[in-house]
Amino acid sequence: MPLASAERGKAAIVRVGCASCHTIAGIDWPRGRTGPELDGFAGRGLIAGRLPNRPEILAAYVRDAPALVPGSAMPAMPVSESEARDIVAFLYQTGSR
Repeated sequence: MPLASAERGKAAIVRVGCASCHTIAGIDWPRGRTGPELDGFAGRGLIAGRLPNRPEILAAYVRDAPALVPGSAMPAMPVSESEARDIVAFLYQTGSR
């Protein structure tokens, strides 16, 4: 994603506590098990088993999952559009290092 920063994405993930539900490469603690593991996200075909795995869709899902997938267990997250793009940049690089 243009102008997105994986480094800022990691900081946003830590700040909002994504790892309290997900296991995420590069985040040592916590190591949540409620949500799916997010390693190697770039290689997945679908987001939440329903949506095409494209950066702009993932960024929208990160911000407000229930709006895109009603009934999603993932809550809307307190991140800006730019932070969501940064989170996507970080997730897309995990598993590809």
